[in-house]
Amino acid sequence: MNSFYTEAELKTLGLKKYGKNVLISRKCSIYGADNIELGNNIRIDDFCILSGRITMGSFIHIAAYTALYGGEHGVELNDFVNISSKVSIYSISDDYSGEYMTSPVVPYKYRKVTSKKVIVNRQSIIGCGCTILPGVIIAEGSAFGAMSLINSNSNAWSINCGIPARQIKHRSKKLLELEENFKNEFEV
Repeated sequence: MNSFYTEAELKTLGLKKYGKNVLISRKCSIYGADNIELGNNIRIDDFCILSGRITMGSFIHIAAYTALYGGEHGVELNDFVNISSKVSIYSISDDYSGEYMTSPVVPYKYRKVTSKKVIVNRQSIIGCGCTILPGVIIAEGSAFGAMSLINSNSNAWSINCGIPARQIKHRSKKLLELEENFKNEFEV
């Protein structure tokens, strides 16, 4: 048996929308499927969690053990984004200051919740074990090294790493030529 859902099984998941060549592991957990929109040529590997509002463009890979918590404001992944394993993306988070209670099982009146959309723009890559916090916008072509804490917006075509993440150098745009050749060759 294939480890990814078949086309017939994808139809039964209740996704808001999905395109062609979508591969979702049978071991992926999906919450609020009616808030999830997927483009074409997407692969989501084992033990991922998709929860809340999530929108994905095309040619996206989500590696094993990654969690996307879209909440009500959402997580948006644009074309040619790669998310490595064990990445956590949060569009929603509790206040940990001690001034409020935390936990989704505690009523909102006792909590202070931050909820802001997260956007990962095209041709970006997020390394293994990174965490992205609410409201962050990852600019086009940004790359983040493993274990980075991404708590602020990035510069376009930058390479970043650290806790918190900071730019360490510029990233080549050569891959834009490769993308164009790829699109022409495969009539994308």
